[in-house]
Amino acid sequence: MMRLTIVFFSSLLLLVSTPLFADKTLKDSLNTLSSSGTLHAAFSTQRFYDTTTSGFVWNEVMLAELNQAIELSETHGLMPSDYHQRDLLADQLSHAERDILATDAYLSLAGHLLGGKLNPVTMEPTWTVKGRERDLVDYLKISLQDKSIAYSLEQLAPQQTSYRALRDSLSFYQSMTVADELEEIPAGVLLKPSMRGLRVIQLRRRIQLIENSKATDESELYDDPLIYAVKRFQKSNNLEPDGVVGTATLAALNRSQQDRINQIRVNLERWRWLPDDLGPRHILVNIANYQLNANGSDNNSQQHEVVVGKTYRQTPVFSATMSYVVLNPWWETPNKLARVDLLPKFQKDPGVVSKLGYQIIDNTGIILNNDEIDWSKYSSKHFPFRVRQQPGTQNAMGQVKLIFPNKHDVYLHDTPARELFNKTRRDFSSGCIRVKNPIDLVQWALTNNPEGSREKINELLESGKETIINLKSRIPVHLIYLTVIAGTEAQSIRFIDDIYARDGRVLNALNIPPEHIMNQ
Repeated sequence: MMRLTIVFFSSLLLLVSTPLFADKTLKDSLNTLSSSGTLHAAFSTQRFYDTTTSGFVWNEVMLAELNQAIELSETHGLMPSDYHQRDLLADQLSHAERDILATDAYLSLAGHLLGGKLNPVTMEPTWTVKGRERDLVDYLKISLQDKSIAYSLEQLAPQQTSYRALRDSLSFYQSMTVADELEEIPAGVLLKPSMRGLRVIQLRRRIQLIENSKATDESELYDDPLIYAVKRFQKSNNLEPDGVVGTATLAALNRSQQDRINQIRVNLERWRWLPDDLGPRHILVNIANYQLNANGSDNNSQQHEVVVGKTYRQTPVFSATMSYVVLNPWWETPNKLARVDLLPKFQKDPGVVSKLGYQIIDNTGIILNNDEIDWSKYSSKHFPFRVRQQPGTQNAMGQVKLIFPNKHDVYLHDTPARELFNKTRRDFSSGCIRVKNPIDLVQWALTNNPEGSREKINELLESGKETIINLKSRIPVHLIYLTVIAGTEAQSIRFIDDIYARDGRVLNALNIPPEHIMNQ
């Protein structure tokens, strides 16, 4: 509700709209707190009071419930101090100040639970996923009316089972005492099966703690049960499951309680960036876990191992829509890859060009005779050619590629180097995503197409001709990066290697107070 203030100026009658505040002290306090930078959600808090006629809105019961919700924000990986926790309990606050700070705290926490504390684009510049949105001012009004402060905040957090599993694990690690922690396993020679010594005892203790085992075996022999346990740990962390404790395995074993808390907090934040609905049929690729999930209804889902970009050619995080698939594709080699990767191979062995089925095309579009090109005359800075590779067993795309048009020129495809799927760490590509058993995925993608039967797909593949099939039903594709994921057992999670070293930046930003984030 607004009131009209009559202002006379130069003989003109002006009607100025101003907020109607039930209490002048509320208006004055709001102006003071807003101008001082105390409020974290200043715009929304101002809009809340501009559009309410009830004046003071927080009573003691609802304030107590809000304080409880703020305390519980720690179980979401957030920091209670970000939501005026100390100020709301201060005796010297006026009635108006407490009311305003409570409103600001609710709106800030609500926004962070709904869409994350951080802007995902500042963490992942390629981010295009549309997150969850809601008018939180109206939501707060309804919550106050229903007297459902804590419940309404909890409902804003992601409801997926994976988010709940991470949150439960966070509470477990937060509840651990100092006495629960063990000393690190000291660096030394590789720990191998059949070895003996104190470091083997320390390894056994560490594995028992990680597996939450009640066993009290203190044997100093690196025996078969311990070998199997170490291999389980290595596999869970995307390390080579060889049972040998080297540098990478030792670092993963020695993660402290706080390390694990930090890693879970980072990934809870990443979940808050995602929408509730990724699409009734969608593809979700977790880059860090080298895994693709093609999710559909009626048990029509698939899981595929993938190869992702090298650390210096990282697969980007983004969302796009798959619109077509290509069988027996030609490979139009990206110019940079041709100049940097292929040219040295051609210079070393010119016969590779024809052997691997490459065509060299000049700037006028003429296909050149491979045998007549003197590769020694060219360099990465002087390379006036287009390079493409014909369909076949040697083609870098393999038999198929699945296209979701995007500015990064990233897509899903087969590969002739299928031995790479036998490795645990699989960051070997130039940015695109290589898929194990890709024909299965093509058939899944073509579910609603007349060409979607396995017989028809095989027939088209056997023709050897490039065939483009437009999807009758387009499919959302989401490329994400999660380094803590829900395990196969209820309430279990897996910590996996941060292959692109992205966790630290998110963690540092999470630890910055909101007012500093807003001013960056």
